[in-house]
Amino acid sequence: MTDDRSAYGPLRVDDALVIGPEELGWRFSRSSGPGGQGVNTADSRVELTWDPDASTAVAALPEPLRDRLRQRLAPVLVNGAVVVVASEHRAQLRNREEARTRLAAQLRAALAPPPRPRRPTRRTRGSVERRLGAKAVRAQVKAQRRRPVE
Repeated sequence: MTDDRSAYGPLRVDDALVIGPEELGWRFSRSSGPGGQGVNTADSRVELTWDPDASTAVAALPEPLRDRLRQRLAPVLVNGAVVVVASEHRAQLRNREEARTRLAAQLRAALAPPPRPRRPTRRTRGSVERRLGAKAVRAQVKAQRRRPVE
């Protein structure tokens, strides 16, 4: 059994969506910032790309989930793919795990059902009275700042 946090193997988003490792694209480059002598030699920055339109895992989803996923991912797509960058850690393996975690969280949020619509309620009498009382006190404070009328 493969650990879900592993930098290799399938990416389990939830029970309905499991992305195979062959669908994930990886790019590595040198990370910026502090890192000692290894900063100029180690490619620790990770760029994870995933194309939802070419994914067999997305094709297996029910149509309402597929539509919701595409609609919610539309603003973050770069040339049709979701791109996640991780460069916080000095080790490439930790950045790979971080990128996979972020992609899974992003996809989980996109698949989540919409929140229940808010049922409008009336303001309570007490809240209205408190608001009006606070306004009266504030008006009195400001009135005392004015110059006296001669």
